[in-house]
Amino acid sequence: MEFNDLKLFLDLAENKNFSKTAIQHHMSPSTLSRQIQRMEDNLGQPLFLRDNRQVSLTECGEKFLQFAQQNWQHWQQFKQQLNTNEEELSGELKLFCSVTAAYSHLPAILERFRTLYPKVEIQLTTGDPALALHLVQSQQVDLALAGRPQNLPHNIIFHYIDDIALSLIAPRIACSATQLLQQDPIDWQTIPFILPVEGPARQRIDQWFKQKKIKHPKIYATVSGHEGIVSMVALGCGLAMLPDVVINNSPMHSQVSHVSLDTPIEPFELGICVQKKCLELPLIRAFWQVLE
Repeated sequence: MEFNDLKLFLDLAENKNFSKTAIQHHMSPSTLSRQIQRMEDNLGQPLFLRDNRQVSLTECGEKFLQFAQQNWQHWQQFKQQLNTNEEELSGELKLFCSVTAAYSHLPAILERFRTLYPKVEIQLTTGDPALALHLVQSQQVDLALAGRPQNLPHNIIFHYIDDIALSLIAPRIACSATQLLQQDPIDWQTIPFILPVEGPARQRIDQWFKQKKIKHPKIYATVSGHEGIVSMVALGCGLAMLPDVVINNSPMHSQVSHVSLDTPIEPFELGICVQKKCLELPLIRAFWQVLE
């Protein structure tokens, strides 16, 4: 089994689509299928369950995923260590951030890095920022742009980039939520809220609930990530507390309004997370030096 086989497997496990993965690797779906079949023959067990509708990992595939992630990471790290001349650094650097951060904060960083190291291939994954720390610790990504957690793990280094302010937003359209906001005083216990599943924004609103002595908030929905929450607020589903950068960059920002609060919301720090031990690797060290 070759390292390229591991990459094929990892991409297919992520995409769960033979056609998409085949295009990514410049091959036909049938060629990809044969290579996966060859891997399964070598292992003596199937790695994927596949039918006309979906592709999913078998129990063996889930175990092999951990093996493939670790060994592909080690292979990339080894190739990085061979690049002793920083001007000629090349290889693959895996980054993770939210959709909003991909165009609000990351471009300025990447522009500086790409100017210095044009041969480095950037593999960017976007998603729920609450997943960032886990992805770094499990070595699924090299670095992640995320909010600083309340308790930073001892094996993680955090490089501060910006303070992220938050606001409480409500729908502009007439709905039950906006009607409830007209009460004096406002009965916060009856107002529906849309919450992130976890992460710094969720921590801030949980703190705000305690300050307001809202013991059992009315939760309309919990959502992974932030961007979709703005749309749900705009549709009149409820209120939400979100980073201003997410609200202002949303195509739905004109359809929500900010709710004035008597107690300001504490901002959280945004920065880059990386495992301490990974800073010894030339490629990751070069990226970190660009931050400094």
